[in-house]
Amino acid sequence: MDTKELSRIDLNLLISFQVLLEEQNVSRAAERLYITQPAMSKTLSRLRQTFDDPLFIRSSHGMQPTPRAQELAGNLGGILNNITQLIAPTSFDPYSYSGEITLALSEYIGVALLPPLIQKLHHLAPRLTIRTITRVENQLEELGQGKLDFAIQIDRAQYPDDYRVTRIASNPSAILVRDGHPLSKGKITLNRLANYPVIRLYISDLEQIEIVRSSDTFNRVRSPNQGCLETSHLLTSLAVLRSTDYFMPGPAYILQNTAVTGGIIALPLPAGEEYSMDYMLVAHHRTASSPVHQWFWQQIVDTLTPSQSTAPETQS
Repeated sequence: MDTKELSRIDLNLLISFQVLLEEQNVSRAAERLYITQPAMSKTLSRLRQTFDDPLFIRSSHGMQPTPRAQELAGNLGGILNNITQLIAPTSFDPYSYSGEITLALSEYIGVALLPPLIQKLHHLAPRLTIRTITRVENQLEELGQGKLDFAIQIDRAQYPDDYRVTRIASNPSAILVRDGHPLSKGKITLNRLANYPVIRLYISDLEQIEIVRSSDTFNRVRSPNQGCLETSHLLTSLAVLRSTDYFMPGPAYILQNTAVTGGIIALPLPAGEEYSMDYMLVAHHRTASSPVHQWFWQQIVDTLTPSQSTAPETQS
């Protein structure tokens, strides 16, 4: 593209040229454009200079277009129509939309929250492609650069002003164990937890965040004899929980997906150690005027906001 040549062209000249082609009269063209006849004559002079051609010749039948003007007329209408469509407000039809949305969220969130969202989108926007990424560092930067459209992440202490943020869930943490685990009977205490191996599930949506390490509770109870599995794979963690006496601190709401978490139960944290995690939907303001992004944002909010978990019942 020769941007130097394009920069010489005034779009208003092309509009004036189109009106002159239709009217073939300077006075009538000036009236349609709400300018004076001298101004219209000056515009015609500029057009002649731009295209290096007289464009219109006076005759007894009015202004007649030159062969060059007729050649230009064949393309000008389509060009102006394309420009009109380019600047017109974007219409968005979810059912026929075939673009892609990229969403960052941790696997433990996706297991519980994606199924109802995807089920809904399948009917409303069957051609929409949803691409989820479970391990993304520096998510805010990725959103700002356009590499991500949305992120669902644990609440940060502060968000820059150029990000749109809303809370979609606030869920209590729990001790996840297999059904029939020795911890399932009796009161949960720090000393009892120290007797069993722990799974540390890595979460990539905040720097250095891990459910276990973010709580002093589980640092204090670690003993030299306590085994530990560190992993970022939720399904692996759940499989280990089902077949061993490991326990894993995690959000209680993942048990909503019984197809994935069958055989696993949630126990309360030790008394005085309870804490909840707030989950935020985040997007950069660069997408604030995009109809598809506005629509998808609302679908996430409408689908995920009701997905609140109740705290696990205290075991006696």
